[in-house]
Amino acid sequence: MIIGLLRESLPETRVSLTDEGVMALIKKGIDVVVEQGAGVRAFCDDDAYRKVGARVLSAAEVIEQSAVVLCIHPPSLNLLPSLKGKVIVGAYQPLYQKEWATTVASNNITCFSLDMLPRTTRAQAMDILSSQANIAGYKAVLLAATTYSRYFPMFMTAAGSIAPAKVLILGAGVAGLQAIATAKRLGAVVEVFDTRPAVKEEVMSLGAKFIEVEGAADASKAGGYAVEQSADYLQRQAERIAAAAAKADIVITTAQIPGKKAPILITEQMIGSMRAGTVIIDLAAATG
Repeated sequence: MIIGLLRESLPETRVSLTDEGVMALIKKGIDVVVEQGAGVRAFCDDDAYRKVGARVLSAAEVIEQSAVVLCIHPPSLNLLPSLKGKVIVGAYQPLYQKEWATTVASNNITCFSLDMLPRTTRAQAMDILSSQANIAGYKAVLLAATTYSRYFPMFMTAAGSIAPAKVLILGAGVAGLQAIATAKRLGAVVEVFDTRPAVKEEVMSLGAKFIEVEGAADASKAGGYAVEQSADYLQRQAERIAAAAAKADIVITTAQIPGKKAPILITEQMIGSMRAGTVIIDLAAATG
């Protein structure tokens, strides 16, 4: 079997496999071909792949020779006909891309979209969503901290004291929990909203305040995601979020609903009531 590794388009800097992953496949007797420059932005150049036994080719040659093609993002519609009859593996979010998924099926392409794996114990080793969400929650806080014009911790100086930053995190899934932990480590005061009452204990164990809204729909079987809520609940939710956002210095949104658009939790009216200099980091924008 030959497995091919394609280069991702900018601004993506990741690559599906580094030289270590390629070496593991080659030791199992699998041939690996890599597109020129595929790993450069991930600090893994062509020579690193050659040293472990991979062949470095053009994109067209990789696709032609491979039975299985690895690429993080969905191949373009123009590229799909050249993948006819092959297997592709990546994170393609097919529920949000109906035309792309239909074209994949019509070209008899076998597609393994790893973001569709259930978040269960048996599938934990292949759970790319949790691992990437963990990193995203961490990086979101660091990005907010460098963008914010003041400081996260409380500073006491000879000239007076500077109050700690107030951070509002919407969604307490994997990304949200990591964002809470990181913001607390940096010294911020953190408030968290989530439609799932079950996460209250986790939020409070990390030192954050949980904003609770009564009457949420049951999300226990949603695999760690939010679920759609009633109009009455959404009204009360908006009021509580608006009050918290008006006091916040940093707002980080993470809430998503599988197969549907991410909920709009921060409205234009809320933004108008925020203090000048408030930073918003939206981790759910790709599906919003």
